[in-house]
Amino acid sequence: MTKPLHTLLFSALTALLPFVAEAANGKVVVGYQTDALPSSVAIANGDFAKATGVTIDFRKFNSGADVFAAIASGDVQVGYVGSSPFAAATSRGLDVKAFHLATISGTDEALVVRNGSGIEKPSDLKGKKLAAAPVSTDHYQLLAVLKQEKISERDAQVFAIPQPDIVAAWNRGDLDAAFVWDPALTELKKNGKVLLTSKEVADRGAPTFSAWVATATFAKDNPAFLKSFAQVIEKYSASFQTDKAAWSADSDNAKALAKLLGGTPADQAAALTNLSLVPPAQQASAAWLGGGENGGAAKILKATAEFLKEQKKITTVLPSYGGFVTPDAVKDLR
Repeated sequence: MTKPLHTLLFSALTALLPFVAEAANGKVVVGYQTDALPSSVAIANGDFAKATGVTIDFRKFNSGADVFAAIASGDVQVGYVGSSPFAAATSRGLDVKAFHLATISGTDEALVVRNGSGIEKPSDLKGKKLAAAPVSTDHYQLLAVLKQEKISERDAQVFAIPQPDIVAAWNRGDLDAAFVWDPALTELKKNGKVLLTSKEVADRGAPTFSAWVATATFAKDNPAFLKSFAQVIEKYSASFQTDKAAWSADSDNAKALAKLLGGTPADQAAALTNLSLVPPAQQASAAWLGGGENGGAAKILKATAEFLKEQKKITTVLPSYGGFVTPDAVKDLR
């Protein structure tokens, strides 16, 4: 007999305990994705480990859903995720806390339509073959666009498949449009054009964000680690914003990102310009991680969960999502 989901999650969370003990003894497993972020250079050059004084095992994942699966299994303590899989995972019983807001809806994620597909406006998506990574912010925003256009999933073929599979299907000519992030975004634009950016979909009523999260137990036991981790992120974000030459297509930083994440240095440098970064003081405010259940991030999580339940992707919406965010690690950072 299949065990209930809450039993499986409880077992997974119980399995985290030895990993948390290991983290306290000097080792942490961190899940990251292929998004181009300035702080990813610190993964490549070891700055995260130097700043925290901890041995960090960085593992690359294709989506936030995959990161959360690893967190639930006990394999990962800290991970980079989007708000849609975040809302789904917490609604299903996973106890994590977002401690750093990486990005908000911008142009780094977008709905790309194939040249010659006949899609010129959102209403043209009806009857087309569409794709996005499962339970990702892109999947959420793609479904939101269809709802806004009064197009049911039956009126369009929506494929929830990992980004590498999206790129392969696109190159075979099997898709008319896809909602993706880099490096897939750069690849798809070679034979397509952006119909809507994530920011534009957010402005239409479906905002998203990406964040670094930690298991609730790890966050409680390791606040100094999270603070140092967040400081490294802000160090690289500040460099990107104030020293453009250090992040150009021929820079060492761009080369490091390409080696770590794929693509070319020029691709990575271009992708960075699409980011919407949030200053730490604003992150810590009620606009985002502060404010408890009335904070911006918690409200987005709840609205996303309500949408996912309506779409029958989850079965439960919690009364509040304020307990899954904390401003502590970004307070007083500059």
